[in-house]
Amino acid sequence: MKAFTNQNPRTLDEAVSLAREALQAGQSVSFAGGGTDLLQLMKDRLVNRPGSGQPDVLVNLKTVDGLDEISSTAQGGMTIGGLTTLDTLTEHPVIRDQFTSLAEAAESVATPQIRNTGTVAGNVVQRPWCWYYRNDFPCYKAGGNQCFSVVGENQLHAIFGGGPSYIVHPSDLAPALVAHDATFRIVGPEGERTLSGSDFFVLPSQDAEHENVLQDDEVLASITLAAPSDGVRSAYHKVMDREAWTHALASAAVVLDMNGDVCREARIVLGGVAPIPWRVPEAEGLLAGQRVTPELAREVGVAAVAGARPLSKNRYKVPLTRGVVERTVLALATSA
Repeated sequence: MKAFTNQNPRTLDEAVSLAREALQAGQSVSFAGGGTDLLQLMKDRLVNRPGSGQPDVLVNLKTVDGLDEISSTAQGGMTIGGLTTLDTLTEHPVIRDQFTSLAEAAESVATPQIRNTGTVAGNVVQRPWCWYYRNDFPCYKAGGNQCFSVVGENQLHAIFGGGPSYIVHPSDLAPALVAHDATFRIVGPEGERTLSGSDFFVLPSQDAEHENVLQDDEVLASITLAAPSDGVRSAYHKVMDREAWTHALASAAVVLDMNGDVCREARIVLGGVAPIPWRVPEAEGLLAGQRVTPELAREVGVAAVAGARPLSKNRYKVPLTRGVVERTVLALATSA
């Protein structure tokens, strides 16, 4: 690993300014939060953007006050700092009560040691875990011109939204945040901007190298969740090939607005099956204004995978995803 300069800013403005200065000087730069994935990326020469190799400058965000706080908004919602740890998110009483799927998603990540260190922003913006990308193949994500999974080992790759790259987004938090219609606050040298969770992530067809809209000198500073209305309940269900330290083969974040046993509105977002958190509006529409029965939940599961386009070795993800959606919807709708 080559030598790098470590910067310890005191404010977020200073942090992004240091990043901008480094980039203008022709240096590569990375922001460090929890660092649970950063060290491995640095060892693999995959840090930050394709082609950057290892960073010349590392901007440490832990020295910036306030990025690890969870606070209430004036409208009754919650704002989560980007450096909030996954364990803190899991244990927060309001998050567990009002945004249950988000707490469950955080709790499903890796191991207790990782959750004690890993951050919300880090989980949301982590790079893909495709074995070709992580093992020095010149693929789209590494600045190359092909996706090796198309004719190679694609057991863990996308069944929705693929092309030209077929990676899956690895974040557990991202589907839950999109399902709760979260707002992302991005800070850069030019100031702040806010985006919906749906607009934060980008498909390979829009940008084959990157997974989100962040520029090299921008930080995901915080995420805001609006106060849920009475009757809203949510859940996150994740299927893995082992108990811990791994990502979803398929997952579903489901938010239902219930009036008794009738669903007024639904939001269903899939994880582990697409390059972005994958919302399924056709399946959501089947639930609106309906009493949720086992038969309807089964129809919703079928609708959720209607647009799937599996590769040669990941067809198993279609029935797996269908079952995850069906079980999560039914369990959530019938919970007290």
